[in-house]
Amino acid sequence: MSDALYPPEQASLPAALPNRSWPRIAAFLAVLGPGLVVMLADTDAGSVITAAQSGARWGYKLLALQLILVPILFVVQELTVRLGLTTGRGHGELIRERFGRAWAWLSVSTLLVACVGALVTELSGIAGVGLLFGVPALAGVGLSIALLVIVVWTGSYRSVERVALLIGAFELVFLAVAWLSHPSLALLAGGLAHPPLQERSYLYLAAANIGAVIMPWMVFYQQSAVVDKGLRARHLRAARIDTAIGAGVTQVIMAAVLIATAATVGRHDPGAPLNTVQQISGALVPFLGEQTGRLLFAMGMIGASVVAAIVVSLTAAWGLGEVACYRRSLQHEPREAPWFYAVFTAALLVAGTLVLSGINLVDLSVAVEVMNALLLPIVLGFLYMLAVTALPKPYRLHGWYAVVVAALMLATAGFGVYAAL
Repeated sequence: MSDALYPPEQASLPAALPNRSWPRIAAFLAVLGPGLVVMLADTDAGSVITAAQSGARWGYKLLALQLILVPILFVVQELTVRLGLTTGRGHGELIRERFGRAWAWLSVSTLLVACVGALVTELSGIAGVGLLFGVPALAGVGLSIALLVIVVWTGSYRSVERVALLIGAFELVFLAVAWLSHPSLALLAGGLAHPPLQERSYLYLAAANIGAVIMPWMVFYQQSAVVDKGLRARHLRAARIDTAIGAGVTQVIMAAVLIATAATVGRHDPGAPLNTVQQISGALVPFLGEQTGRLLFAMGMIGASVVAAIVVSLTAAWGLGEVACYRRSLQHEPREAPWFYAVFTAALLVAGTLVLSGINLVDLSVAVEVMNALLLPIVLGFLYMLAVTALPKPYRLHGWYAVVVAALMLATAGFGVYAAL
């Protein structure tokens, strides 16, 4: 990295470190955040439910897909970072400028559908955890929405990012859940081979897993977040590292959930019903212990649901604002950007109403992820066209890497749609 990326050297530094170590570390940590936050949000309640269903139904046979998706996820999100840092524009704003309002409205319409669907899964996850401890769904959902509104309406971008990182860190408990489930290494290795591609239910869950990892709102969020945070092209290398770390972390968490359910429910009772969050938790409890299992699952699900609810609702407000051209920044007070905060709050209220309507939330969560897979051609298509037209020349997608990215996106979107249909 160039020295221009970092602040001046500090006067007193520990003797054991080179003089410029602390400024470099501080500069990197200042950039760190958008990639980690969006990736922790990627492992949201719907993703956790999808991974749990995958492990319970197919054992380890969908584990390889989690690993394959790591580089694809990084390639997609790195392009959004590159676009945001070098143009200073959000995703919807760039589509409007390059392709016109009609295409921008089409893009943001698919985004809003995906955001409401995602928020339903996040709030349903929170409601499900509350029911594990005797908290009525109305109280759990209501308190969650109130907390999110307070955090966003009263905070800056950086404070909201810190809260999201802190809460999202609870998802790491799923690693402990996987460890305590004592998976068989022989069965795990065997499950990586011979995927049953002829089985429709397998393909449906494969599509759901793809939609659970590459989501439309992630593209919009990370591009808007790096702009709102004030990052520039000189921060690109650090932002790429942030994104790469996040891509690895989110897929490790997804794999951990899949391994835990494959080693327990998938091995001992693969036909067990997993139609509610409580049933998923109850299926793990006998193998992890009553108190330990319930507490760990609750912590992980709350972390996944809350960080994703913050990210998705902000994405709806940012994305619509980029097309409708209203003020849209966490740096503005609510009275300065009333539409931004109103859309953020409205998205939460609409999703909360749907959650309290009594629909089957686990089936809906998997269906939302399948819908995300069906939207991939639109999302990835716009992203690729922007990468080859809107980026400044030094950063533009070209040559062999452009061909590789096109092939990855085409294969991912094509398989997602094929498997879903």
